[in-house]
Amino acid sequence: MAEKQSNKPALIAYFVQEFDTKDGTKSTWTRIGAAWAHEDGKGYNPQFDLYPSPTAKGRIVFRDAAEAEQQAKAA
Repeated sequence: MAEKQSNKPALIAYFVQEFDTKDGTKSTWTRIGAAWAHEDGKGYNPQFDLYPSPTAKGRIVFRDAAEAEQQAKAA
């Protein structure tokens, strides 16, 4: 039997942009949404609260939600 789906997301979506600075390359991570696991464990339902501009250069990264929550508390 499949586990009941939680209201908490499994993954957090970020838009990551990298910038060259005089000290090297720096990244900015902007939270843009989340994803919830399907009951059968074979996929995710993403929900985006923000979309990057079509001209923005960067990538979308999904990270484990529990890990992201721990990092946010530590910051």
